[in-house]
Amino acid sequence: MKLLSFLPVLGMAVSTIAYGQEMKNTINTLDANNPFLKASTLPFQTADFTKIKDTDFKPAITEGMKRQLAEIQEIADNKAVPTFENTFVAIEKSGQLLRRVSGVFGLLNSANTNPTLQGVSEAVAPELAANTDAIYLNTKLFKRVKTVYDQRAKLNLDPESKRLVEYYYQKFVMSGANLSDKDKGLLKTLNKEEATLGAKYTNQLLAAAKAGALIISDKAELDGLSEGEIAAAAKQAAASGHPGKWMLSLQNTTQQPALQSLKVRETRRKLFEASWNRAERNDSNDTRATISRIAVIRSQKAKLLGFPNYAAWTLQDQMAKKPEAVEEFLQRLIPAATAKAKVEAKDIQSVISKQQGGFKLEAWDWDFYAEQVRKERYDIDESEIKPYFEINNVLQNGIFYAATQLYGITFKERKDLPVYNADVRVYEVIDKDGTSMALFYCDYFKRDNKNGGAWMDNMVTQAKLLGTKPVIYNICNFNKPADGQPALISFDDVTTMFHEFGHGLHGIFADQQYPSISGSATARDFVEFPSQFNEHWASEPQVFKHYATHYKTGELMPQTLVDKIKKAATFNQGYALTEILAAADLDMQWHMIAPGSPEQHVDKFEQKALNDAHLFLPEVPTRYRSSYFLHIWSNGYSAGYYAYLWTEMLDDDAYAWFQEHGGMTRENGQRFRDMILSRGNTQDLATMFRNFRGSDPKIEPMLKNRGLLPEKK
Repeated sequence: MKLLSFLPVLGMAVSTIAYGQEMKNTINTLDANNPFLKASTLPFQTADFTKIKDTDFKPAITEGMKRQLAEIQEIADNKAVPTFENTFVAIEKSGQLLRRVSGVFGLLNSANTNPTLQGVSEAVAPELAANTDAIYLNTKLFKRVKTVYDQRAKLNLDPESKRLVEYYYQKFVMSGANLSDKDKGLLKTLNKEEATLGAKYTNQLLAAAKAGALIISDKAELDGLSEGEIAAAAKQAAASGHPGKWMLSLQNTTQQPALQSLKVRETRRKLFEASWNRAERNDSNDTRATISRIAVIRSQKAKLLGFPNYAAWTLQDQMAKKPEAVEEFLQRLIPAATAKAKVEAKDIQSVISKQQGGFKLEAWDWDFYAEQVRKERYDIDESEIKPYFEINNVLQNGIFYAATQLYGITFKERKDLPVYNADVRVYEVIDKDGTSMALFYCDYFKRDNKNGGAWMDNMVTQAKLLGTKPVIYNICNFNKPADGQPALISFDDVTTMFHEFGHGLHGIFADQQYPSISGSATARDFVEFPSQFNEHWASEPQVFKHYATHYKTGELMPQTLVDKIKKAATFNQGYALTEILAAADLDMQWHMIAPGSPEQHVDKFEQKALNDAHLFLPEVPTRYRSSYFLHIWSNGYSAGYYAYLWTEMLDDDAYAWFQEHGGMTRENGQRFRDMILSRGNTQDLATMFRNFRGSDPKIEPMLKNRGLLPEKK
């Protein structure tokens, strides 16, 4: 996942309230020792975590907003004729203090937070919303933007500059620049409330996941887990104040990794329900009131902006353009996915019956028995596979190796640079000609103070205008092994690492003049394309044999086991696709609520939405329940979760191009780098894809990859 909305600065997605003219008189109030006052002197202007204190963030963010608004007002008040330079370039140069502090705060508050940072997040969220509104609803500024926009055809602008003009004009209009002063005031109030609730929701959800961890008192209940996993659970429990017990912490998805291995059905049920109900316990961490109010606010904003629902408003700048296009796309997948899931359910029920289980398949049974079906059908066992996927070997000899083969880049670990947690590693990225390109941080292990899931973002954004090169990070939530034990992961986890590094490549190869359209700052339904495309190299034979080696012996994975993994590639795809489709359609239904509708009863709304879409299968729960759907309530994927499937269509079709043109070669990699990865948001995204592929995207490669095409007779 690419993190799309954290601390916004100009050019990023969110909105914000005017602070008043008095801000111009307060731009020198920041403590001279605040580390964000000036750009870091470390390589790539990366953060010096040895000098940053939690108390530095609030004053730096506040001062950053003040300075940005003063700079913006100066642009708006400029009496000179509006030009690209004195308007658009000036806007792009504004807000550099806020940009610096936002990049670091966004990382720490998501990956290594604490009560102080969470308090800052809730406090500044409405102020940041107000700050952005003060920019995008500034009438004088919009008049200058529109003047240049209307004359763009006559101006001698290069393609990237022309794209920036069009980008900003659309952003101003979408933000409400054409509204009356009265409606602008209403919009500011709604934006401020939504931002406050979004920050509250993030903190509630993190607390809910932490409080929802399952505590086990009897080791026998963990039968099926490896000794390493049990030792790690004991260590987690002790660290959380439960010595002598075991703790299974929650990841952000509905299903939990341990459900695949736990033999005791009651333990599986308790773990599933801990996950399913984590944010619905009628306590301070219950998110339902928060999200039902956010949904109402979004529908009210849509009405103000002249749209029938929030999805129709927010999809304007996406590849899909309209909710109807998304719904049509999802409907092309739902029948085949659910049909296959029902067949898979019958297969699993058959195994249960053979074993005289005497019970009906439930959601908490699926992963455990699906693994048995997989073993029976493909003679494959996860415990056989994991010893070949030691996390550091996957990174060095898999992910980095593939990037070198395709794009010519190499990696050098930088142990001299400070990190925010001992788990974090830093690499310098070096181009084929020896040029230093970027820094890459990776933080792979789960912690109680880290948001769930996996994501990528920038600490520093590439921009020739600002003289900055990219500082990228990947965050994951893999189980940390006990001391002295190797970090062995599943092939799904391997794929996640390749996915997030695909986002990283999108940022590393950024080659833009302007920060707002640099690197991965693209539409949601394009941004997952490079990441999902990069997943294909995890199973490419040339790459796979380079990293799939036994952590003890160094021996290659036996070809018989490799063949089993390949044969099992489309196993359980009915389930996997149905759970994602359920989440995607649920997201769309929340954001197609008509303005004027009352606040929804969350559970009833969810049930009806899934029934109406023919996606309610009790054994196949939605990947994210509404109450813990972080993507759509706080991470910028509102009416956008479909993007993972939309971009899967793009990435499978692009990979088909590689297969048609000689596969994994430097020439092909360079073409993809030049035409996709290095282009940022400098071109219409559908055109960008079409130029690379030679045609509009086709859905057939996706269906084939998922095993959903009818078999040829």
